[in-house]
Amino acid sequence: MPTTIHRWCIWHIMKKIPSKLNGYKGHADIEREMSQIVFNSHSKDSFDRNWNDFLLNFGLLDNKWLSDLYEDRHISVPIYLDHHFWAGMRSTQRSESMHSFFNKFITRNSSLIQFVKQYDNCLGSREQAERESDAADFHTVIPCATKSSIEAQFQDVYTHQKFREVQAQFRGKANCITRLTNSALGYSVYEVGEQVSSSIFNKFVVTYDSVAAEVKCQCLLFESRGILCRHALSVLSFEQVSQVSPRYILERWSKKVKRRHTHIKSSHDEPLMEPRSKRFDQLVFRSQNICEFASESEELTAFLHRAYDNVMAEMESLKAKRKGTSSLSHEDANLESVNELQSPPRIRTRGRPKNRLGSKLDKQITNATKKKKTKVLSEINLFDAASVVHSNNIQYQGHVMNYQFMVPAAVDNSLGV
Repeated sequence: MPTTIHRWCIWHIMKKIPSKLNGYKGHADIEREMSQIVFNSHSKDSFDRNWNDFLLNFGLLDNKWLSDLYEDRHISVPIYLDHHFWAGMRSTQRSESMHSFFNKFITRNSSLIQFVKQYDNCLGSREQAERESDAADFHTVIPCATKSSIEAQFQDVYTHQKFREVQAQFRGKANCITRLTNSALGYSVYEVGEQVSSSIFNKFVVTYDSVAAEVKCQCLLFESRGILCRHALSVLSFEQVSQVSPRYILERWSKKVKRRHTHIKSSHDEPLMEPRSKRFDQLVFRSQNICEFASESEELTAFLHRAYDNVMAEMESLKAKRKGTSSLSHEDANLESVNELQSPPRIRTRGRPKNRLGSKLDKQITNATKKKKTKVLSEINLFDAASVVHSNNIQYQGHVMNYQFMVPAAVDNSLGV
């Protein structure tokens, strides 16, 4: 595409330094100095000046690899690319992270059948991780690191992952010293000194327009990563700004963002979303036929645009009326409308199954009961035998013999005597 910006992976370039410059004396110092210039140059002029001094000091003016890198610095060096938005990407780390993720499930020796099954497991694992992150974003809170109301503003909107990056800038603001250099008609120019070590201070120029509520820093962190830098936050604190403009709160980092890709079919879709996905597929199919027919002429296209506008207005009106009278259905439920995560209701079963495995305690109780019954039966038999002997002695010997048997009370109670 003509508007696409291409860049080289700076990580792979820096990784080649040992192999490209290994023949030079002090190549470790060369690598350290080159990394310092590439990543810590805060302006194009300072990079050009530091690069020339670097080549001169280490005798690298005739090195072809370094000369070619300098010629292509506009597609490799961060300071030449930070005025474009990269969402924090400086290299192919996203691709490398995906390789690492898939390596947990598949290898180069996996068969085609294993690949299909494991790929499905990959998607399930990814979706589950996203659901857990969404639940954490909506139902847990990361405490603010400072008392700034601006930090609380980001805390309320951003996801936990992005808010941690914002917090790092608020903590770094403690190392910044802000000084006003010029001001006229609501437009102020500041010099912010950041202490990066005990003896090193980096200076950044920050401008603030109080009329437009716009702040801009020389480091271009917001322009490249979408996060306000510690230098800009220091100036906003100096100006006693309590809330930042909505332009500095990107929707892409919001925990309430609506993902359109949720309509894509997946074997791990939640059952509650299946009816909505089916309706979406049906609407897309019919819309495609209508669009193909309307695209034949400008008149039909304009007619379809008017019809779309009218239908959209009617649907918004209907949705507004139903919103106040009907409750949210299960199909339309999402994380924004859920206040609490609850476990599913517990259903009570009828009795225990016949084949239930008894516990150790159950077996001990059963064995003790059997032994007790055996003892009782033996004592009853002894009682009956003694009665027979007593009767015979009275009949044949003519005198009475008294026999006393101590029968336990528990036995009498069990027999009902």
